[in-house]
Amino acid sequence: MSSTTGLLATRRLILQGAASVALIGLGNLPFGAARAAANDKYPEEAFKQKSEADAIKALYGKTAEPSDKIKLDAPEIAENGGVVPISVTTTLEKVTSISFFVAENPNALAASYKIPDGTVPSVANRLKMAKTTNVVAIVEADGKLFSATKEVKVTVGGCGG
Repeated sequence: MSSTTGLLATRRLILQGAASVALIGLGNLPFGAARAAANDKYPEEAFKQKSEADAIKALYGKTAEPSDKIKLDAPEIAENGGVVPISVTTTLEKVTSISFFVAENPNALAASYKIPDGTVPSVANRLKMAKTTNVVAIVEADGKLFSATKEVKVTVGGCGG
């Protein structure tokens, strides 16, 4: 066996050992929150709703009040409705979920996120928008619903054509 082959075999054994040690070390990490979030029921009924009000009712069962503690970042004009960047941050305490609604889309609920306790309440996404309409962010905090709204003008069709 040549010296190069011997070095490759030794290197392979070292890398395999390091990978095994790394995997064993992962056994102590707290993955309980990730598993709990994965077991949450998918809000299928809410995603099927055509109107924004029906989708909010199906998802939360109540209405939201506007809040200046929610920062909804979205472009005033989206040149391509197929990829509209949007983000939400909030200073509200005890946030448990953040959802995006697009009123003029075929289905109003665009995205919904569960926010685990202790997590920074901030989400970003790229939404598909059929046409110019309001984007509404709903934040569930301490058992109450709060909202922020922004109109986005779409110049090239997204989910509508």
